[in-house]
Amino acid sequence: MPDLPKTKLNRVQLALRLAFALMLGLCGGALFNHFNMPLAWMLGSMSACGLAAVFGLPVIMPPRIRPPMTMIIGTMLGTSFTTDILTGAASWWLPLLGLVAFLFVSGSLCSVYFRRVAGFDKPTAYFAGMPGGLMEMVTLGGERGGDDRMIALIHGSRIFLVVLCLPLLIEFSTGEEISAMPGAWRPWSVLEAIDLFWLFVAGVTGVLLGRWLRLPAYVLIGPMLVSAALHLTGLSDFTLPSMAVAAAQIAIGCIVGCRFAGTAPKLMARIMAISIGATFLLLSITFVFAEIVSWLSGISLQGVLLAYSPGGLAEMSLAALALGVEVPFVVLHHVVRVFLVVSGSVIFFRATSDR
Repeated sequence: MPDLPKTKLNRVQLALRLAFALMLGLCGGALFNHFNMPLAWMLGSMSACGLAAVFGLPVIMPPRIRPPMTMIIGTMLGTSFTTDILTGAASWWLPLLGLVAFLFVSGSLCSVYFRRVAGFDKPTAYFAGMPGGLMEMVTLGGERGGDDRMIALIHGSRIFLVVLCLPLLIEFSTGEEISAMPGAWRPWSVLEAIDLFWLFVAGVTGVLLGRWLRLPAYVLIGPMLVSAALHLTGLSDFTLPSMAVAAAQIAIGCIVGCRFAGTAPKLMARIMAISIGATFLLLSITFVFAEIVSWLSGISLQGVLLAYSPGGLAEMSLAALALGVEVPFVVLHHVVRVFLVVSGSVIFFRATSDR
């Protein structure tokens, strides 16, 4: 995974590069926010750090930065759970069935694309084409003889391009604006001492519970479920200040952008050229399936698009929150997507390899 430069850095150098990345992320987010771009703080920081990484600037985001930011996002997502949403969950069976067909079609076509167009060997093409979790596909692909570095770069590019393009495409195709920040502006004063206590309880307890239960993406899902339980039972109604949400978006955006740090510009140009074609293919399939499923189920097109989109769970959940789409619906489909791809990809790979 090319998150870190190959040269060994001391703590001072790491701190300086981290500070530089965060500064770039803040500037990029502020610029996108100035021009009223969708999900401005995340997309702006992601774009700024991505460009810096490609041009070889000294940026870095250590992997340990992501968990606390993801935990904050999880607690924030939990505040969107309502009894009305849970009541309507029974109608989600059709989109879930459609998701199975979508994964089969998109995974098959993308694997063929990487094999025939990009010229990858079979294991690399197969696991690069699977719309699953980045780390899971890198691990599974490497264990079966694939080029794990290439798989990591392809999936990192896919997430980057999907997160960058999908909000703009949703605004263009549905006419619905995705705001930079979900809901109205909330100053720091909305967070009282008792709210800090419940926020801490939701975050820490959620992570520990999620890890104990072996939940997928437990750093996000665990806090989200505990936060949802607190709000549904009326024990707390805390909301996070807008600046805290913006900070989490900036950190996630910087992490996605800095994935390309340490990659040679020539290789990065090839990866991006290949990934643009694959992302176009993936998003085209996503739009076709979303249109059909939305028409059959009556669920909003933007909701199904976000649920089926081959982007990251945290990133697409933030988009759902900003758009006012049912967050539990989007989260459930992404969790099921990762589970189905991780569990089914190895079985299908073995079956096709024996032919």
